[in-house]
Amino acid sequence: MTGCGRTIRAIGPPQAHAGNRMPMKTLKQGLRGTFRSLRRRNYRLFFVGHAVSVSGTWMQRVAQDWLVLELSGSGIALGISTALQFLPILLFGMCGGLIVDRFDRRWLIIGSQIAQAVLALTLGALAATGVVQLWMVYALALLLGLVTVIDSPARQAFLAELVEPDDYVNAQGLNSTIHNAGRLVGPAIAGVLVGSVGVEAAFFLNAASFVAVIAALVRMDPQALHRVPRSPRGPGQVREGLAYVWSRPVLRSTIVVVAVIGLFGQNFRVVLPLLAQDTFGQGARAYGSLMALLGLGAVLGALTSASRPAPSFRSMATSCLIFAAVTFAAAASPSLLFAFAAMVALGFVNITLNTYGRTLLLLRSDRAMHGRVMALHALVFLGSTPIGSYTAGFVSELWGPRVGIAMGGVAALLTGLTYVRRSDESPTTPPDGSAALPVERISR
Repeated sequence: MTGCGRTIRAIGPPQAHAGNRMPMKTLKQGLRGTFRSLRRRNYRLFFVGHAVSVSGTWMQRVAQDWLVLELSGSGIALGISTALQFLPILLFGMCGGLIVDRFDRRWLIIGSQIAQAVLALTLGALAATGVVQLWMVYALALLLGLVTVIDSPARQAFLAELVEPDDYVNAQGLNSTIHNAGRLVGPAIAGVLVGSVGVEAAFFLNAASFVAVIAALVRMDPQALHRVPRSPRGPGQVREGLAYVWSRPVLRSTIVVVAVIGLFGQNFRVVLPLLAQDTFGQGARAYGSLMALLGLGAVLGALTSASRPAPSFRSMATSCLIFAAVTFAAAASPSLLFAFAAMVALGFVNITLNTYGRTLLLLRSDRAMHGRVMALHALVFLGSTPIGSYTAGFVSELWGPRVGIAMGGVAALLTGLTYVRRSDESPTTPPDGSAALPVERISR
């Protein structure tokens, strides 16, 4: 017995020690998997620079929305300003994608960041001098939209030059993380600045923030980029991009889902200021908090997406149904505190849905088509905003912001039910000649 006791004591501690090591080892492996794209210097530079810039962008969005509300007191005016910012994408989005396929994407992004900095400075100066009028905000929003025509598809397609195809989903998740970390930090800062200093401070800080991403892009090693051969000039190249997406069921179905959700379900900049002011009787800080908590949920959702394998189309359809349920809960919020909690859940599901869409489009299309494919994504995702934001503003003006929010839940529910039934009919094999990964089905 004594010998047995010695034996048990001899082997007991190592087993316990090994047991303690296993969770730590698993945690480290999980973290390495979640952040694996950061091992590449060019992507790391882009990640850090964009993290600074996107916080400033969200500061400006909140400040601009509140400025329009102060100048007009109208939900319709708020919808118009948001619509004007995204109207150029609806009109010229595919042309912007063709430009991205023809020219150096890195330098296109540098140019677009400089232009956005100049526009932010201009709006800040107008607000600081007290001469700003509603039509000026409209004009600058329209100019910003023209810049976005190139900037949005260029940034999305540039991802394929920063990482290998097997890291697309990870890089998309990390990109979404920093975008929504900015949504978390930027609105919170903007709410304080607008309430204590004025809207102009947010505009000036946004202009300064572009320096970080411009410096990061300039410092990149061009030789380490995964260059895509530039598309030569030729007739009908925009139509070619549209026909390419339409001929592939997974791409076509993904674009339809993105269009419906973008049109009806993601008009947060229109409905949330009205929810804060009209429903709960609060000011800019409450609006900033709602947007910040939406960003918090999105950060959590993006990190979760970054650690997952490549999504299936069924995953995206299922996410639509979850998005609908959470949207209905947000619309029915009985108190501001409940609305805060609903924003975290809504941000989580919303970014998961968006990340799945962008990843499927990149994985399932040829690299030479990435500019046009992602331009079509921007067209339906951002370009639908002129219609969606005006509709949300009009509905909220007539029936209140709760109905404006619930409208998105209805659209998501119908879309999810349609495509959950049809998802098995959609092929998940990559197009001929693409470098896409095989898509794995994952359960949610």
